[in-house]
Amino acid sequence: MEQRTFPRLGRTVGVVGLGAWQLGADWGTVTEDDAMAILAAAVDAGVTFLDTADVYGDGRSEQLIGRFLRSRPNAGLTVATKMGRRVAQRPEAYTLAHFREWTDRSRANLGVDTLDLVQLHCPPTAVFADDAVFDALDTLVAEEAIAGYGVSVETCDQALTAIARPGVASVQIILNALRHKPLDRVLPAASAAGVGIIARVPLASGLLSGRYDEHTTFAPDDHRTFNRHGEAFDVGETFSGVDFALGLAAVRRLAPLVGPDSTMAQFALRWVLDQPGVTVVIPGARTTEQARRNVAAAELPPLTDEQLAGVRTVYDELIRPQVHDRW
Repeated sequence: MEQRTFPRLGRTVGVVGLGAWQLGADWGTVTEDDAMAILAAAVDAGVTFLDTADVYGDGRSEQLIGRFLRSRPNAGLTVATKMGRRVAQRPEAYTLAHFREWTDRSRANLGVDTLDLVQLHCPPTAVFADDAVFDALDTLVAEEAIAGYGVSVETCDQALTAIARPGVASVQIILNALRHKPLDRVLPAASAAGVGIIARVPLASGLLSGRYDEHTTFAPDDHRTFNRHGEAFDVGETFSGVDFALGLAAVRRLAPLVGPDSTMAQFALRWVLDQPGVTVVIPGARTTEQARRNVAAAELPPLTDEQLAGVRTVYDELIRPQVHDRW
């Protein structure tokens, strides 16, 4: 698999990683055995970057990854986790004392002394402008509780504020064929600053798999059922904030652009990988076959100019009016 580097972290990873939200909660049931099999399939296929969070299943995702790490001690994996969503979302909660508490819990869950990468998990906007927050993160690095830190953001403005911080190693942001705004300023700024870009929600919560239609339903404990209007967290995390019916229409417009040697999902992942400045894309997977197919997208040739232009046209005509200015 192609390798790309986080310059400020000093780590190189495969361009397709694995998002592990679904191993914790909010995507229907994933058993422990299935989780271990998914992790093994992804790593055996070439994945070296795993993304989780302390809030996914209240630590379940981290614990499962920790169990996997113990079974593969020499796998050379980079594990990124996140912190900050286990408390009320107030800026004053983002303190060194809390950071120590949260990272200690994640270290225990993952079974490691030093966390590879810790990301603030979509905190309140005021947090990004608070010098004390980043001083506290620098302290954790000095104490060797964490090797580096980054941020997971909802908006491009938050990302740009974070990129200006000299210690920020990564920005995790929603980027996919239905969410183009980061291309305008965020990716160029990150590249210039040496900040890695972790592209999340690359399949728009499965919309870009091409497997859904107007009759598709999801389990009650799946956020695609309970968060369609932002009832539980930012609506941009569910279908990238795109209305489900509109998203289906966009996918039908995209389908003719997909070549004969790839699936719609692989086409969508390849689109993300082709955007200058992306370090790693982190699709989730609920089966071993999904994990392997996601990795295979890295072996596809870059999309043609015609394909890229076609994606842009669908976005501009259908999606841009609904989502572009919101995030």
